[in-house]
Amino acid sequence: MNQFKRAMVVVAHPDDAEFGCSGTVARWSASGVEVTYVLCTDGSKGSNEPKMTSGRLALIRKHEQQAAAEVLGVKNVVFLDHPDSYLIPNLELRRDIAREIRRHRPQKVICQNPIRTLSTGRGSGHPDHIAAGEATLAAVFPTARDRLTFPELLEEGLEPHAVEEVFIFGTDMPDWWIDVSGSIDKVVEAIKQHKSQVGDRLEDLDQRMRASRHSVGKQHGMEFGEAFKRLTYN
Repeated sequence: MNQFKRAMVVVAHPDDAEFGCSGTVARWSASGVEVTYVLCTDGSKGSNEPKMTSGRLALIRKHEQQAAAEVLGVKNVVFLDHPDSYLIPNLELRRDIAREIRRHRPQKVICQNPIRTLSTGRGSGHPDHIAAGEATLAAVFPTARDRLTFPELLEEGLEPHAVEEVFIFGTDMPDWWIDVSGSIDKVVEAIKQHKSQVGDRLEDLDQRMRASRHSVGKQHGMEFGEAFKRLTYN
């Protein structure tokens, strides 16, 4: 992979990046890449505690996400604050993501799978994940690139920007694998920051994070790996 300076990860919820691509994030950050997180929702629905409120949970999850990002070396964390569980890939969301792409000007973007996957026989995906993936791809191309789309962004001083590559995680059609053997401990440490979500499952998650990435990596000569669908925009 060519040397690059800036990357962006766009996901629906706090903890999505830690589960899906944190080894890659940690590897990129350690190599000097400036990584920006963009969280589409406020994470305000991810609790079954009877006494929890959406407002309180949103604050908790923001703090947890900031802590996880610090573990991974992420430089910037942006919260778009769309309501959790109601995310749709509409023009507002596309514009909000395009704004951050133009502001931070990443060469690489990581996002979630915009397609509902049925082949695994397991749960077929959170609708917010699918919406975030679709909106991100639309923001990358053509929205962030095209000068006349959302002219209000120009009024904000945000010039068009062309992303070079997108890496989609959570897909059953991967064609690109990244060796995260050197950052697997950071993967585990980062997911542990999301205490409101992982509860007392820390030991189980430690094993799960290692096992899933080992399963991916061993097929490609790596101890631990993460898999993506790679799209190029040249």
